[in-house]
Amino acid sequence: MEESRSLPTGFGELEVLAVGTLLLVEALAGLSLNSLTILSFCKTPELRTPSHLLLLSLALADSGISLNALIAATSSLLRRWPYGSNGCQAHGFQGFVTALASICSGAAIAWGRYHHYCTPLPLLGWGHYDYEPLGTCCTLDYSRGDRNFTSFLFTLASFNFLAPLFITVTSYRLMEQKLRKAGHLQVNTTLPARTLLLGWGPYALLYLYAAVADVTSISPKLQMVPAIIAKTVPTVNAINYGLGSGMVQRGIWQCLLPQRSRWDRTS
Repeated sequence: MEESRSLPTGFGELEVLAVGTLLLVEALAGLSLNSLTILSFCKTPELRTPSHLLLLSLALADSGISLNALIAATSSLLRRWPYGSNGCQAHGFQGFVTALASICSGAAIAWGRYHHYCTPLPLLGWGHYDYEPLGTCCTLDYSRGDRNFTSFLFTLASFNFLAPLFITVTSYRLMEQKLRKAGHLQVNTTLPARTLLLGWGPYALLYLYAAVADVTSISPKLQMVPAIIAKTVPTVNAINYGLGSGMVQRGIWQCLLPQRSRWDRTS
């Protein structure tokens, strides 16, 4: 919308005022109610449980939507968009992200409540957890191979492994193409996908085998290999994302050598 005081096409003065007023009421009501929810979490320690934290996530997301509506209401009452093209991009992005967060939080709450009230399964109601073969750590009990495990496995593989892997590979592939054309390829575009594939791929293969065959035919030592490999992922990520960032490196040096850091800033 152009930054002029002319009314939008197809809208009269009264209609613009009505839309702005409605958005303002919705924004203030949403901010007020969600602020109360957020405040209750700050004041009531008993609410800080995993299941209730989904409510906090939803309240924060909905507060973002209400804030987005407040900006829209202000613009409607002004009869123009006063924040320019960049402001429009930021407003649209913020509204889109908070809407997705609200949708996902609502779905998570619905799923958790369904299994809480309708099934006797543990935690969020899906899957069962047991010791690793070594007996010193726990993971999803893949030895059962029942319908509950199989449904959990394929959903987990689709949304928490294949989908993130696809997003990671695609994002870095597109980034590599663009940066290579510009001659500024300074980011390792292959390590994140390799880390995800090599770090969690063995677990995925073990779970897939457990869904179609008798996992007890695999030796306990071999069953422990995926767990050992997966526990290297945090170190690799720290090196890639943390130590690979110049800003993080400067922060680390400031913590280790504060005197030298102050001298560098004053010199």
